[in-house]
Amino acid sequence: MTEVKDPDAGQAPQETAAEVRKALGHRVIADQVTGEGFPVLWIARDHWVEAHGILRSMDRPFRLLADLWGIDETARHNRAGQPASGVTVASHLISPERNADMRLKLACDAEAPRAPSVTAVYPGANWYEREAYDMYGIHFDGHPALRRIYMPNDWDGHPLRKSHHARATEKPPFRMTPESFAETETANAFDPAEVGLPTERDGVELMVLNLGPHHPSTHGVFRIVLGLDGEEIVWAWPDMGYHHRGAEKMAERQTWHGFIPYTDRIDYLGGVISEMPYLLAVESLCGITVPERAQCIRVMLSEFFRITSHLLFYGTLAQDTGAMSPIFYMFVDREEAYKVIQTITGARMHPAFFRIGGVAMDLPTGWDGLVRDFLDWMPKRLDEYEGMVMRSELFKARTRNVAAYGAETCLKWSATGPHLRAAGMPWDMRKLRPYSGYENYEFDVPVQEAGDIYARTRVRVDEMRQSLRIIRQCLDWMPEGPIKADHPLAFPPSRERTLHDIETLIHHFVGTGWGTRVPAGEATGQIESARGFTQYAIISDGDGGSYRTRIRTPSFANLQPIAEVAPGMTVADFIMYLASIDHVMSDVDK
Repeated sequence: MTEVKDPDAGQAPQETAAEVRKALGHRVIADQVTGEGFPVLWIARDHWVEAHGILRSMDRPFRLLADLWGIDETARHNRAGQPASGVTVASHLISPERNADMRLKLACDAEAPRAPSVTAVYPGANWYEREAYDMYGIHFDGHPALRRIYMPNDWDGHPLRKSHHARATEKPPFRMTPESFAETETANAFDPAEVGLPTERDGVELMVLNLGPHHPSTHGVFRIVLGLDGEEIVWAWPDMGYHHRGAEKMAERQTWHGFIPYTDRIDYLGGVISEMPYLLAVESLCGITVPERAQCIRVMLSEFFRITSHLLFYGTLAQDTGAMSPIFYMFVDREEAYKVIQTITGARMHPAFFRIGGVAMDLPTGWDGLVRDFLDWMPKRLDEYEGMVMRSELFKARTRNVAAYGAETCLKWSATGPHLRAAGMPWDMRKLRPYSGYENYEFDVPVQEAGDIYARTRVRVDEMRQSLRIIRQCLDWMPEGPIKADHPLAFPPSRERTLHDIETLIHHFVGTGWGTRVPAGEATGQIESARGFTQYAIISDGDGGSYRTRIRTPSFANLQPIAEVAPGMTVADFIMYLASIDHVMSDVDK
């Protein structure tokens, strides 16, 4: 098992920061002061790759490149203490052994931004650099296959630049002609040779197969181009963007409060789980402490959604092996969970229930009986599925020793969540960096060693039992008290005060019309979703909406190992591997 340090037993953040600054030395050109709780260092361009190499190889290294993104600085006003930059590249690194974070920044030109690629140090930077190239036009020198990842190859401009339109109505009407359609088809044709993939093996031409984007086994609008020698996969090239909606661009045109419903639709199976990291970041900038009752409600609902998400994974994976019954039973279980969720929040899949400083409303009368009924219902159902799925000889034959990879492969490609835990690393943000009061709950982090499809399934099955355990504690321990912080920036203000207090009514009116004025600065919210490490890194310029909202989704990175894991597999086993990833394409494409 790969050791992960207990957060209470590790170095103090100041000691890690001092050690990092000493190791990087003259390569640091500025130390940005933030409230992040981890160092944010600006690196000289000539030392960008070297700095990442030092952090990757130092004692107890920063082995996980969790994210890399761009920031258009051209319209930003509050940048005191930061080097001049037109477009900034930011990389977020994590040391599992230290349980510590690190963020490096690189200043680039506004008109023609360029940066050295760090893919030689962190292979997982591959897709992140392609995304930054696509969204900002940052050219990464030395990248192995720099091309757009979301937008069509013939797209005009880079969507997350401040100069790019945010709405289609800001452009002339689009008209497709036969000529323009043919040009688009030609521009977006995939040529394996262009990205260094072979077209033959041992003198025999490979068959190039498009698996998706409209195929049920891809679990969403997702295309994987396969190079096949018979049934054997020689290479795989994932192609995404068919579900891209520009969520990060939308964040810049919404108020802080108005963006909450969009977070539900990033991982559309995760419900309120994706609201949590966004609000943790906003509340950090505002200096808001969420009341205990609201924190407990947040935890309880998050665990309900973790169960509904894992049940869908469980049933569809069994279905991909040929077992048809489990998914029908599990949809009944999901319905039982949604009865509770709908009663509490008023909605099912996308309740948008959390608020800045708390939750939308208090628990309804009778909520505890519904939760108790579910807790009595679900364990027995999980016991039945052990025989139907986990002890099935067919299921074991299709999943054991198939698509197996270890923790190093996960860290190499930035994959987290059940992938890491199935490979022996007990990395769970709820334990390592407790948020919303998770430190008050007793639960275990399920871990397996094999790293194969069966292990990933076992981890998720065991996690459902742990979620039930947490929900039981929420039921027994639910604190009394307010459901929203008594803070001037908590939004919206309480209805009772709005109806009786003119100052509160004005606050509600201004906040709804122009947005809550969140103090200028940068903040990060991190949580453990059903799919892994989820992070929102936000920038406020002191306005009523976000200047930059960076959304780090686990599904995006969890797909990256495909190119390494798929070769040598049969197409039939590859279908099982895809199902075991448990990706959600809106979580991939944003």
